[in-house]
This record gives sequence, C-alpha cells and structure tokens, in this order.
Amino acid sequence: MTVTVAATTPSSTACDALVVAIMPGKGKSIALAAHGLTTAQGNRILEAASAVGATGKSGELTVIPSPNGFAAKKIAVLGIGDFMKQADLEELRSAIGSAARALSTSRKIALVTSPDPDHVIATALAAQLGSYSFTAFKGKVKQKATSAIVLLVPKPALDESKKALATAVVLADAVNLSRDLVNTPPNALAPADLAAAAERAVEGLPVEVTIWDEEALRRDGCGGILAVGQGSANPPRLVKLEYAPAGAEASLAIVGKGITFDTGGISIKPAANMDEMKGDMGGAAAVIGAMQAIAKLGLNIKVTGWVPTAENMPSGTAQRPGDVITMFDGTTVEVLNTDAEGRLVLADALGMAVLDKPDLVIDAATLTGAQRVALGSRTAGVMANDDNSRALVCAAAEQAGEAAWPMPLPEYLRASIDSPTADIANIGDPRGGMLSAGIFLREFIPAGQAWVHIDIAGPSFNDKAPYGYTPKGGTGSTVRTFVQVASTLAAE
Repeated sequence: MTVTVAATTPSSTACDALVVAIMPGKGKSIALAAHGLTTAQGNRILEAASAVGATGKSGELTVIPSPNGFAAKKIAVLGIGDFMKQADLEELRSAIGSAARALSTSRKIALVTSPDPDHVIATALAAQLGSYSFTAFKGKVKQKATSAIVLLVPKPALDESKKALATAVVLADAVNLSRDLVNTPPNALAPADLAAAAERAVEGLPVEVTIWDEEALRRDGCGGILAVGQGSANPPRLVKLEYAPAGAEASLAIVGKGITFDTGGISIKPAANMDEMKGDMGGAAAVIGAMQAIAKLGLNIKVTGWVPTAENMPSGTAQRPGDVITMFDGTTVEVLNTDAEGRLVLADALGMAVLDKPDLVIDAATLTGAQRVALGSRTAGVMANDDNSRALVCAAAEQAGEAAWPMPLPEYLRASIDSPTADIANIGDPRGGMLSAGIFLREFIPAGQAWVHIDIAGPSFNDKAPYGYTPKGGTGSTVRTFVQVASTLAAE
C-alpha cells in the first residue's frame, strides 16, 4: 500500500472514493468539515447526503454518486460528530478507520484532511489500520484491497504534513506487522520462526539481535522457557533486540510473552476456540513491532526488547503439574497448572532484562482469562510496583489511543502463591487471577527497579466483529503504547 500527501483540490483528485467529513449542524442539518471545496460543490454534497439521511454522527458513512465536476468515482461522506469542538483524536481515528474498512475494496481512497499535524497522523494511521487485511494464506480466493491512500491538505501545509505522514506510516507498519504475526497459523510460526521474524523486522536498522537456542537456554539456566517448551517438537527460543543510539541517556526494557501456540499442556484447555491460541504471542508481537518503530523513528533512548518464545504442548516429554523448575534468577517454582505457562517464560526474560538496570521495565502478555472477566475484551489491565510508573504507562496508552486501566497488586494475594515444596507456585488465588499473576511476576523484579505489567489477554485478539480501525483477529495491541512510552522517556 502506498500512502501519500497531496495538495490537489478534492474535485480534481482522481480516485475510487473521496472521503469528505461532515458534522451535525443546527437542528437536523449537517455541515462540512472539509477544505478545498467551492460553496457550490459543498452544497451539492450536503444536499445529496441529507437526502439519504446523513446526520454527521461519528463513524457514520454515507456513499453518494460524485456530482458533476468531480474526478472521484464516488463520494464517501463521513460523520465525525463533535470532533472539531472536542478534538478527541481517538474519535477521529475510529471514524476514519470505519470508513477505510467500509471502502476496503476501493483501490484508491482520497481523504480531505485537516492540516493540523496531529490530525494528519491520526487520519493516516487510522486509514492504514482500517484498510488492513491478512491474505498471506489465501489460495484461490482473491480479495480486492485498497492499494493507495492519499491525504489532501492545503498547499501551505504540504511539507509539514509529509513529515507527519512519515510518522504515521512507521506506526501503522509496526502495528500491522504485529497483527500479521498474531494472525499467522501456528503451523507456520513455531518459536524458531518467531525468532527469525523478529530478526527480519529490524533488518537494516541499528538494532543488534541475539537469539538463544535450546542449548544456550540450558547453558544460561532459563528453566522457565525450557520447561514450557519441552513438550513440543518445536524447541523454544529467546530473542534480545538492542537499540542503543549514541548519546542516549534514558533506557527502557520491553518484554513480551511469545507462546506461539498454547494447548495448556498437560492441563489442557477445552477444544472450543483453541484455534485462537495462535495469538498467545501477542505480547511478543507487540515488542517486535515496537522495536521496529522505535528504531525507524530514531528515538533518543536505549531500548532493549525481549521475546521469550515456546510452544506449550502435551506429550510424553511435557512438564507435569507438581514439577519444580529453577528459573534464570535461581528462584524455584512449583508448577501447579501447566496452563499458567506465560508467567514462566516471562520470569526468565524479566530476570535477564533487569540485569541491565533500565530506567523502566514493561512486560506485555496475553496472560490471564481473568483480565477479560475484569476489564472486558478491549481494555488492558496495568499493574506495577510503583504508582508513578503505572501512571506513566496508562497516560502513554491514552495518548496513543489504546484503552488501559490501572489495577492493584494487593499484598494479601502474595500468600496465595506460597508453595510447601518450592520458593513459589505458578498459580495463586483465582479470585483476582490477573492480580495474582502480576504478583508472581513481581517476584522477579529487584527492589528499586521500576516495572509495569500489562495484561492484554482481551485487547490483543478481537474474536468479535471489526470496529473502528480494529479488524477481527490480531489487533496489534500495545505497539503504540510501547512507542509512546519510549518517546516520553526520551523527551524527559
């Protein structure tokens, strides 16, 4: 897909669909929120849209024939609600995304866009995310898809808009890369494949890649990653991605759970919807996408990405409930449930990440079903060992347009992961299972090390109908939050 900015007038722009924004006016009237149209052209569009019931409600799309004098094949009149008054960028992104999805079979889409740089970024990002489709494994079925998007801005704003567009393209590419990884069938994405995908994602960028195979994992004592992966014919991996620009003072470590397929192991899951467990590496996909974007944007901060990846399968070699394993940092863990495997691979990676003493460590993981029970399918749960770090990440998520909510780590739940056999057990009180999982991870964070845990079990995979710029399947959750945190720390 090509995405460009142009200063041509809306009427002279040749395209399959010209998107023009409207908003509610006085009474039941509608008003244009678009530049470059003559009064007569604007009135013809408003009259045609009004005739078929357009109201200007946010996300409402009304397609009308192009009036005389327009080069576009059709006009898509998009409601943006009260955006011009409230300046809610996420509302704008959602509306643009809905339009892009509805027009996804149009080869070329042109959007009449506000020249404000933030609006350009929001519009370009949402248009690309809304146009996303995953077709890598389509055989005989060929789908039409948008191949070109052009943003129309006033000529004086052209140069500044091109700069804003460049940022949006980097972010969209990173999110869509993450989506592709989550959507890839598990027979095509074993741990070694995910490691190779991480390496390809940063090829040509100033990012150093280190990959641990099973022998290296055994040498370095990564007992959690090895235990989870020991039941599979596809051995586990650990990937480290290091971006360290000269002169950078701030440092960040991001860690993502990378279970390429999760059967639950010996504690096997129900068969229903198990196919969605190909997405249990959503946290790892977010780390890979974010590392690509951070390096492309050239942010002035040292960022290290960690991807512990394994396939959790039942077999004669799989770990059993009751096994005791030793983690990278020497902690022994009694495995009471092999379906609580994500925290085991994360524990090894966190144990390594903290050795560098970064300013902040953040992990993202499709960790618990309890997250979806507590917060639903669209809002991530954010836990931390200090309030300031949690607030920073929640603020970054809001700025990026990703729903996140602060959650506690109650001390009384710590006793629920006690084990009579080992240092700790891998599951705790199921009443508050998202929180007890966070408390387990906290055990691998040294005193004084700022750390935030994001549970994205719901937001990472959309099993319902598409909405806004979010497709069905992998969503690319947390990529933009990671990038925004890095940008915020770099600016401090």
